[in-house]
Amino acid sequence: MGMANDLSTDTEPTRLQATRKVTLVGAFVNALLALAQLLGGVFTHSQALIADGVHTLSDLASDFIVLLAAHEAHRDADEEHPYGHGRIETLATGLLGVGLIVVGVGIGYDAATRLLNPERLLNPTPMALFFAALAVLSKEGLYHYTKRVAKKLRSTMLEANAWHHRSDAISSLLVIAGIAGSLMGFKGLDAWAAIGVAVFIIHIGVQLLWQSGQELIDASLDDEVLKRTEEVIQSVDGVVNMHLLRTRKSGGNAFADVHIQVPSRISVSEGHQIAESVRKAIVEKIDEITDVTIHTDPEDDAVTKPNDNLPLRDEVVGLLRRKWLALDLYDDIENIDLHYLDGRIDVDVYLPLKWAANPDGILDELERLGQSVTHIDKVRIFFTRQ
Repeated sequence: MGMANDLSTDTEPTRLQATRKVTLVGAFVNALLALAQLLGGVFTHSQALIADGVHTLSDLASDFIVLLAAHEAHRDADEEHPYGHGRIETLATGLLGVGLIVVGVGIGYDAATRLLNPERLLNPTPMALFFAALAVLSKEGLYHYTKRVAKKLRSTMLEANAWHHRSDAISSLLVIAGIAGSLMGFKGLDAWAAIGVAVFIIHIGVQLLWQSGQELIDASLDDEVLKRTEEVIQSVDGVVNMHLLRTRKSGGNAFADVHIQVPSRISVSEGHQIAESVRKAIVEKIDEITDVTIHTDPEDDAVTKPNDNLPLRDEVVGLLRRKWLALDLYDDIENIDLHYLDGRIDVDVYLPLKWAANPDGILDELERLGQSVTHIDKVRIFFTRQ
């Protein structure tokens, strides 16, 4: 029973606007900060500060990826892209990762070359400390701002971006240490700090490349998300059990499919209602998952006997009616329900109340003849008021 996610809820525009706002603020700050760091690094002769400016430019690129993710997560799928356009973000993330690795290697190589040729080492001026401290304060401020919005929206994407800001602040602290060391007479520390920042950049590039690769091969969401999803499913009234929960990510979207077990003899409409409630609960409470497909089972098909070889309704009812044709109550049979359970078929027969007296044991004969049909396990008789 597959159900597509309806993203047009009242809260979605607000979520999208809040995500855009916090990300645009981060992008604006990163743009100004990168410009200040690069120009400051050139004028104060700090290689570490220039490297940190390049690092900040990479953050600006990641901000635009988050904006793309926010946009794609709220863009309807179309006929050519039934699962949406999230893989565009995946591709962009992979390309950014490759670019960062190349940049990081270049920065590290240049710094290492200067260390091997001391006459090429730069001598930062005290003003470089100002730009490095500005970076720390800006990044830490962005961390707290983004973290607060992420918590309010329950957005792991924004939370990850917040921690990215904090890691950048730590990187800038390394720059301060390098510049301060150079000013104190340890001439090579600025270059060593540049190498440290290069390692940060390469690390982020590898992470982005790994993340995009995992998405391309449909890796599952992390265990913590799976655990929360299972708890949400089990909390829905009518769900007896669940199994085969599978997830995969595509850019800013994540998809899930799951088998839920419902009581074996409820109506199709009630089973559908339970499945719809599960879908709605997952989408509302699990921020990472945007679309869910639910398979509804009347029993735990992981342990029961398979039903795939059993005949369908027309054949079963045809065999039963041929068996019952000679019975006086045949024309009064109002309805026949079939239940496919544990490799067998249970049959529910509905008769008018007048047959409840069981004249001449006709009900016993009805049950006996029904059970003589291959694959039928039980015959249950119910009476209705006319």
